[in-house]
Amino acid sequence: MMRGSLLGRLTRQRGVTLALLACLLAGCASTPPPAKKPGKPATRPGTSLGSLQADGVGREILMYTLSLLDIDYKFGGSNPEAGLDCSGMVAYIYQNAARVKLPHNAAQIAGLARPISNSQLRVGDLVFFNTLGRPFSHMGIYIGDGKFVHAPRSNSVIRVDRLDNSYFAARYEGARTLFD
Repeated sequence: MMRGSLLGRLTRQRGVTLALLACLLAGCASTPPPAKKPGKPATRPGTSLGSLQADGVGREILMYTLSLLDIDYKFGGSNPEAGLDCSGMVAYIYQNAARVKLPHNAAQIAGLARPISNSQLRVGDLVFFNTLGRPFSHMGIYIGDGKFVHAPRSNSVIRVDRLDNSYFAARYEGARTLFD
């Protein structure tokens, strides 16, 4: 009797586990993220991701953005397999998460987006920097809590940084959105 009861309980638990797994897989019908290489962590000290939240298209953008952490930087790169630069990363994420086609150029993307104040920043909005002595020469995607994801430079990976980081704060040109 004891063995039959245990077998019945295990069968029910297995059924519940399979049902939960099916629900999770149904919610994750998007393309799986590319394989990541071991190395330096994509989050810098003080950039924990535990409190990030978003709804709707912002959530899709956040999920795609986080799936690209640790992908290699590649100047001119437009896909994760070959590597991505900052505008290539943004164009790739927006195309896949929001079905919005963007040019592969930070200044051109800035021209398409509407300027917003920092108090209006939402997950998925764009942040721009002057890192090369010209306006809108670098960009990233805002992920909430004062953090953004970007592809910083050669010999690095896509990572999370804070807007109040001294390097980026000194070069910050503002936020823009493609949403209403």
